[in-house]
Amino acid sequence: MFQENNFYKETYDFVKAHEAIDNDFINRFAKGDISEDEFKRFSIEFYHFTREWVSILSVLLVNTPDENDAANLTTILVSELGDENPHHRHELLYRMYLRSIGIEPADLVKREQLKSTRAWLDGMRNYFGGEHFEALGAEFGLENMAIPMWDKILAGMDIWKNKHPEYQGMNIKYFTFHRELEEHHEEAMENVLGTHASNPVAREKFMKGANGILDLEEKFWIGLSDH
Repeated sequence: MFQENNFYKETYDFVKAHEAIDNDFINRFAKGDISEDEFKRFSIEFYHFTREWVSILSVLLVNTPDENDAANLTTILVSELGDENPHHRHELLYRMYLRSIGIEPADLVKREQLKSTRAWLDGMRNYFGGEHFEALGAEFGLENMAIPMWDKILAGMDIWKNKHPEYQGMNIKYFTFHRELEEHHEEAMENVLGTHASNPVAREKFMKGANGILDLEEKFWIGLSDH
């Protein structure tokens, strides 16, 4: 008899070990070992993700036929919008971060994205608007890679501020706030996986979606490098 917990652990361990969160750029970032150009490039390109994420996640929600899946995805979407507090809207928090490092968010809205950034964002939309189990796998991958990603980003930000006094006033609430929320997002996606884990077709497509989106995210990080 198939054990659902085994599939959850297999998928969870796969995501946590993926090079989307263990690559040269993000590992250097965690050590504060990046150039100022790389730091600014990260800040700008990650804003494109932050700004578009709500619309991308909405694509998945409106294409989700299962009501239980939709309920869990709605929980995540509402969280992104501030849990009914517009002052906690995540994109707004990121705007505060950008202004604290001397970048005006309005100047970035029409700015051309790096090809690797555009491929990552378009990949999310393609997965979320496509085959349902692959879409859920992609979302599982994104939510479960987040905690180690935030841990590396926060470690790097702390070192960066100490090495660069001009950045002492950085507002990093967006990053600390996200780190606090991610366990709840992981739980929501664990519920989604558990609903379908006994279906062998769903499991195969679930893993395909998780791997596909994480491969694109790895390229996003590498695309931020000076090298």
